Amino acid sequence: MAQESFSDDEVADLLNTRFISIKLDRDERPDIDRRYQMAVRAMGQGGGWPLSVFLTPEKKPFFGGTYFPPEDRMGRPGFQKVLRAVIRLYEEKRDDVEEYTEKIMSILQTPSFQQGELRKSSIDDAVKHILSEYDTKNGGFGEAPKFPMSGAMELLINRFFITGVPELRDAGIRSLESMARGGVYDQLAGGFHRYSTDPAWIIPHFEKMADDNAWLLRNYIYAYGATGNTFLKQIAEETACFIRDVLGDPNGGFYASQDADVSPDDEGGYFTWTDRGIRKILDDDEYEVMALHFLHEAGRMHHDREKHVLFIARSAEEIAEETGRQLSSVNEIIKRAKTKLHDHRLTRETPFIDKTMHTSTNGMILSSLFLACRVLKDTGLEALAVKSLDSIMGLRYVDGSLYHSEGVRAMLDDYVYLMDALVSAYETTGNREYAEQAVTLMQTCISTFWDKEQGGFFDSEDHALGIKIRGLEDIPHPSANSICIIVLIKMTNITKDQKYMRYAEDSLKAFSQRANDLGISGAYFFCALDAYLNILKLSIHSGPGSELAQAARAAFHPYISLVYEEDMRYIIPCSGETCYKPISTTEDVENFILKKKYIRQG
Repeated sequence: MAQESFSDDEVADLLNTRFISIKLDRDERPDIDRRYQMAVRAMGQGGGWPLSVFLTPEKKPFFGGTYFPPEDRMGRPGFQKVLRAVIRLYEEKRDDVEEYTEKIMSILQTPSFQQGELRKSSIDDAVKHILSEYDTKNGGFGEAPKFPMSGAMELLINRFFITGVPELRDAGIRSLESMARGGVYDQLAGGFHRYSTDPAWIIPHFEKMADDNAWLLRNYIYAYGATGNTFLKQIAEETACFIRDVLGDPNGGFYASQDADVSPDDEGGYFTWTDRGIRKILDDDEYEVMALHFLHEAGRMHHDREKHVLFIARSAEEIAEETGRQLSSVNEIIKRAKTKLHDHRLTRETPFIDKTMHTSTNGMILSSLFLACRVLKDTGLEALAVKSLDSIMGLRYVDGSLYHSEGVRAMLDDYVYLMDALVSAYETTGNREYAEQAVTLMQTCISTFWDKEQGGFFDSEDHALGIKIRGLEDIPHPSANSICIIVLIKMTNITKDQKYMRYAEDSLKAFSQRANDLGISGAYFFCALDAYLNILKLSIHSGPGSELAQAARAAFHPYISLVYEEDMRYIIPCSGETCYKPISTTEDVENFILKKKYIRQG
C-alpha cells in the first residue's frame, strides 16, 4: 500500500487535507495494534496487516480493513473510493458514526470469564480438537495461508513424550518435518519465513521474524528431545545459527526481523533462484543432483515462473535410488552445492534488517538458546545467550523500570518472556543472580498487571483506549498469560514461596473455561495446565559445574524445573507431591528421566 496508494498524489492530497494520518509500528506498540485489530474483527472485516482504521477525534474506530488496492480489484474497493466513502459517511451521518463507535467500544471491553475446574481431561479434549484440524496430507493445521502454530505443536510433542500415543507423534513430528523440507524454511541459511501461502509449505511470505524463529527453535529442540530424531536436531542447530548470524547484534541481543524483499517489485528475489542461475554456479554433477533435490514445478513463483523457491522435492535417498549413485556421494554433493549456492547468495543485495531490539522478543530467543545449550549440548551458545541477556538487562532495565524498546514502557509480554529467559539462564548456569532478577520482575509484574478481581494478567499498564485485555490467544506465539503460569510454578520451586503457586492456580482457574473456547489458538494454556500437573523438579545438590549437574541439565523432559541447592553430590527428583530417593550418578539421572516417558526413541 505504501508503494501503490500512499505515494499516489491524489491519495496523498486526500489524506493530507481531510484526515490526520498516523502510522503505527505494531512491533513498538503491540497493545494499540491489538485493540484496533480486535475492533476491525468486530466490524466483520477480519484482522491482519497492513491495517487501515478510521477513527473519530477521540481515537474510537468506526471503519477499517486490511489491504485496499489502489483501484477496485479482486472484489476489494480501491483505496481512493474508501477514503471518499469515509468522508461522506463522517460528514453526512455523524450521529450514526458516534453511535456505532460506542457499540464497537462496548464489544471490546474485557469480558468476564467464568472460572473453571482444573481437569486433566480438558488437556485430552484440547488435543483432540487440535488433531481435528491436522492436515494429514501436508502436516500443519488448517488451510492456506498456513502458520506454524507453535503452541499447538509443543502441546502435541509434550503429550507424546508423556503418553506415548503414536497419533500425537505423527501430527507433531510430521508437521515439523514437512515445514523443514518446505520453502517456508530457508534451505541454504536456516531459519523460517513468516508463513506459507500454500497448504504444502512451499511458497512462503519471505519475511523472517525473530519471534517466529525463537518459538520454532524451541519446537525443534523439544521434538528432538522427545524422539532423538537427528534431522530435527539439524534444523534446530541451523535455526540457532540463523538467529546468531543474521539477527544477532555484535554487542549482544537480537534484532526484530529480516525483510521479505530487497524492493517491493521483486517478491522474494533474494531467496529465489532461476534454473539458469543455478547452472552457472554448479558443475554438471552438482546440478544434476540439486535439480532433483531442490527444483520442482510446485516451487515456481506465481509472478515470475522462471524463479524457484528451493524446497526438498526429493530426498538424498530417493536421488541415490533414481540416479544409481552412492548415498554417501549424493549427501556430499548436496552439502557442497548448498555451500556454493549460499556463498553466491551472500553476494546479492540483502533484505533490510530491522535492528530494533524488543525486550519481549529477546526474552523468547534467549529462553530457546538456553534450552539449546542444554538439550542440544551446544555449549557454544551459552556464552552468546549470557552475553545477550546481560546486554538486554542493561539496555532495557533502567533505574528499576523495564522498557519494551527505547522510550516505550514494558508491557506484560516483556516482563513474562524476560522472566522466562532469566529462569532459563539460572537453570543453565546455576547463577542465582538470574533467579533473583526474575523474582524482582515478577513482583513488579504482579503489582502492575494482575487482575485482582478475576485473576490473570492484563496485557498493559495504561490500558490503551480504555480497554483492558487479558489475552490468552497464541497469536501467533504462545500467550504471555500461559507462559507466566509456568514461570510462576518454577519460581515456587526456586524460592519455596507458595504465593507464586497460588497466582499460578488462580490464573489457571481464571482462564480454564476461556481456553476451551479458543481451540487451537489457546493451545499453550494446556501446556501450562500440563506443566502444573506433571512438572518434574530436580533439586540439584551438586555444584553447577559438576558432571551430575551437567547430566541434569542435558536430560530432556518437557516440563522440568531445575533448582540448585547446597553441594551434597546428589539430586532429589520430585513430581507433584511425591519425592523419590536421591540419585547420585549421571546414569541414574538418565535412567530416571527415561522412566518418565513411554517411548524412548523415535
